[in-house]
Amino acid sequence: MLQTPLIAFHREQNARLVEFAGWEMPVMYTSIVEEHNYTRQHCTIFDVSHMGRVEFRGPDAEKLLERLNTRNIGSAGPGMCRYSHICREDAGILDDVIVSKAEDYFLVVCNASNREKLLGWFNQQRRGYNVEIKDRTFETAMVAIQGPEAAETLGRLLPIPIADLKNYRFKTGSALGADYFISRSGYTGEDGFEVILPAQMALMAVRMLISQSQEMGRPIRPAGLGARDTLRLEAGMPLYGHELSEDWDSITAGQEWAVDLSKEFIGQPALKRIKEEGPRRRIAGFELEGKRIARQGSLILSNGQTVGVVTSGTLSPTLGKNIAMGLLRSELAQPGTRVEIDIRGQRSPASVIPLPFYKRAKK
Repeated sequence: MLQTPLIAFHREQNARLVEFAGWEMPVMYTSIVEEHNYTRQHCTIFDVSHMGRVEFRGPDAEKLLERLNTRNIGSAGPGMCRYSHICREDAGILDDVIVSKAEDYFLVVCNASNREKLLGWFNQQRRGYNVEIKDRTFETAMVAIQGPEAAETLGRLLPIPIADLKNYRFKTGSALGADYFISRSGYTGEDGFEVILPAQMALMAVRMLISQSQEMGRPIRPAGLGARDTLRLEAGMPLYGHELSEDWDSITAGQEWAVDLSKEFIGQPALKRIKEEGPRRRIAGFELEGKRIARQGSLILSNGQTVGVVTSGTLSPTLGKNIAMGLLRSELAQPGTRVEIDIRGQRSPASVIPLPFYKRAKK
C-alpha cells in the first residue's frame, strides 16, 4: 500500500488505518461522530495527500484543458479554481476535478482512485498539443483544514493573510524555503482551506499547526475519512464511485452547473442530447423513516417496482436523521415523492427531499 507523508502522524495519534484506493489512510482517530461534530463546531485537519495533483504547463495547456473539461477553464483568471468533470465521448464521467490556474501553469486535483486512469487519458488526448504534464502527487502533501473556526485560527498561524481569500481562490508563496499553495474550498459544507506543500515538510508543518493551535486555545484536531464522508453527504456533495460514475453523465448526477454546453469538449455532443431529451434518471436526496440506514446498492421501490438505487447513506450526526442519496427515475425525483428503500430485505418508507441536507449558517 502507498503511504502519505503524514503516516507517522496518523500512527502517533492512534488512528485506525485502512486501505483506501491503494493508500493506507486514517478512517478515524477517536470516533467518526466526534470528529464530524468537531468539524461542524470548531476546526479539523484531514490528510488528503492521496488525491492526485497533476501540473499542466506549456503553450497549449489551457487549450487542452478546455477540451478535457466540462467547465470553462479559459475564463478563469490567475488565482482562481474551477470544479469540473472530465468525461468520455459518451459523457460517462471519468472523474470530478478541481482545476486551478496560476500565472504559468494549471494544477488539476483529482481523486486517488482515478489518478492513474486520468494520467493515461491525459497522455492519450495530448497528441498534437504542446503541453507538459507532470504528476506531482508523490513529491507533495495536501491537507484540508475545515470548520467554522478555520479562517480565524489559520489566519493567526499561517505566514500569509488569508482573510481576503475568496471561495475557490488560491494563493502561493514560500515559507522556510518551501513553496506552498493554499486554496479556500472544501468538501464538508463548512468554510475551509486546502494546503499543498513539499512532502518532506508536511509532518513538521502539521505537528506545528496542531501544537500552536492548542497553545492559542483553538485546537485543530485530526479527522479521518469516515467523518469526511458523513460531512460531505450531509452537504449533498457527490463522491466518485457513488454519485459520480462512468456509467452515467454530469446532468444525471445533478451537476449540470459544472457543465458549459456553449463550448466544445470531449462528451459535449452527448451531454447536449441528454440535456435536450432530459435525463431518464437523476440523483436525489432521501430522508428515511425508522432506524435502519440505507447503504450503497439498496434498491429504491415505488408501488413494488424498482425505480432506483441508493448511492450513499448514513445516520446524519448533525440532523439526527437517516439520510441517503440515490439514482432515481426522473419523474419521481421531485421533493415530497414517497418511496420505499429495501434494506436487507426490509422496506423502509422514505421521502425525496431537496439537496443539500445541511447548509451552514451564513455570517
